[in-house]
Amino acid sequence: MKKAILTVAIAVMGLTATFAQDTTKHARRAMPKMTAEQRAEKVTSRLEKQLNLTADQKSKIYAIELENAKKLEAWRSADKGDMKGKMKERKAAMDEQKSKIDAVLTADQKTKMDAFRAEAKERVEKMRKSMGTREKRDKEPVVSNPPAQG
Repeated sequence: MKKAILTVAIAVMGLTATFAQDTTKHARRAMPKMTAEQRAEKVTSRLEKQLNLTADQKSKIYAIELENAKKLEAWRSADKGDMKGKMKERKAAMDEQKSKIDAVLTADQKTKMDAFRAEAKERVEKMRKSMGTREKRDKEPVVSNPPAQG
């Protein structure tokens, strides 16, 4: 009888430990599929809230963002070859888009926009650093008690 109770208790503890593990940690949230128009509208509305855009500015920025979103869709669906060449092309397109948006904004709005861009750049750098340390940790195993030489 004691052996049966002990066996059941061990089984329950084992199953509890198995089901207690968090499996949602590695599941990624699926990004919704958005059209170019939806992407442009989302970015434009965010900028409108952040920068207090006028109606004229909003329409101009929407046109710029729509053009950019259509380019991105084309790049995503295109062939994956020659990534370095494409990255240079994308960088040039991003710089062009930035200059077009800056041409629409007032001086005060430009300073706010530069602050938002700087914050975003810092967040990206933090993310890259944390990912780099995580990769490094995974690659280099830590040995607590190295074997004795000799």
